[in-house]
Amino acid sequence: MSSNLSLMNNLENTLLPDWMASIAQDDFILAENDHKKHAYRTIFISDVHLGAKGCKDVFLAEFLKYNECEKLYLVGDIIDGWRLKKRMFWPQSHTNVIRRILTMSKRGTDVVYVTGNHDDFLRRYSGLDFGNIELCDETVFQAQNGERFLVVHGDKYDGVIQTQKWLALLGDWSYETLIIINRYFNQLRRKFGMGYWSLSSYVKHKVKGAVSFISAYEEAVVKDCKEQGFSGVICGHIHHPEIRMIDDVQYLNCGDWVESCTAIVETLDGEIKLLRWVEINHQNNQ
Repeated sequence: MSSNLSLMNNLENTLLPDWMASIAQDDFILAENDHKKHAYRTIFISDVHLGAKGCKDVFLAEFLKYNECEKLYLVGDIIDGWRLKKRMFWPQSHTNVIRRILTMSKRGTDVVYVTGNHDDFLRRYSGLDFGNIELCDETVFQAQNGERFLVVHGDKYDGVIQTQKWLALLGDWSYETLIIINRYFNQLRRKFGMGYWSLSSYVKHKVKGAVSFISAYEEAVVKDCKEQGFSGVICGHIHHPEIRMIDDVQYLNCGDWVESCTAIVETLDGEIKLLRWVEINHQNNQ
């Protein structure tokens, strides 16, 4: 355990702010193919969990390669500090994601990193800027039509995280186990020529307690957002992508890059929508 904590400290001390400063290095280029690039005004992604084995790093690297934007919001849990404290897992494919983000920043994209509970070790650096990268705990996004959205990871609305962290850690372990099963399940599906399907997401949405938790979370987020006078909220945390109106407030959840591989985007025309990259990528490769 002590060796893992030492590795985690090394990650924090070497990657931050040094990895932020590495935007001055040469661009990171992946092999080109026939995918068409899409331009957006804004992209929001959350819950990537770099450092965890369940992270869909290859999908995300492809998404960042073929989708460009004026502003990129990283809405928490991008780096999974909880996992890295237990064991050091950081393959080259995770570094590829980081370098993609840094390349976007170097080419003019403004990046806003909103911290979450899994990367709460970054909260001590909130308020700092690294080139085109801003680090904060929450922020405000103004859409093209002038509407103002609260952008926050969402863990502060999770009663379990706030009052019973031991239970949150137990739930996190159970979730990780389900994600591992999900990986082998999809390997079997690929052998039969079938596309990716999230077993873990299906199980979560069939369990009554999980459905109740999602509903309570959404209500808490919307209530706070409404009290602060925002038109809507853009968040993550619960790995449940969605866009809908709740009590006259626009609720937008980015989803994750462990199960759903989703992002919230604002088009150049100002339309806000949810993208499911696994479905788009599958269609492009048919």
